[in-house]
Amino acid sequence: MAKPRTKKPRRRNPVSDCPLTAALSAISGKWKLIIIYWLAEAPRHFAGLRQLMPSISQKVLTEQLRELAADDIVIRESKGPVPEPVIYSLTDYGRSLMPIVEQVRRWGRGHIDRFGE
Repeated sequence: MAKPRTKKPRRRNPVSDCPLTAALSAISGKWKLIIIYWLAEAPRHFAGLRQLMPSISQKVLTEQLRELAADDIVIRESKGPVPEPVIYSLTDYGRSLMPIVEQVRRWGRGHIDRFGE
């Protein structure tokens, strides 16, 4: 049985009542959209995410997942006492980002193609 979620305090918007800064704060950074992309495919263990993104450090992945969880985009589900694995997955709210992630991915493909990277 899944453990009930406890409400975590939401991260503050850096510029009060500005939707752009709220959005960028929630999804900006080198790794957040990539994490969201992989979690949309399937729930993952921490180690599984590290394998998919080999150049991310453990510390940075932990920080990014905590921020995503604080913004209710990702849920962290412990499968038992330590050292049992922890599974990360997208919340329904996190899934609402998928059209944005897909648009950014498509734009990125075009950018790569344009400059022959």
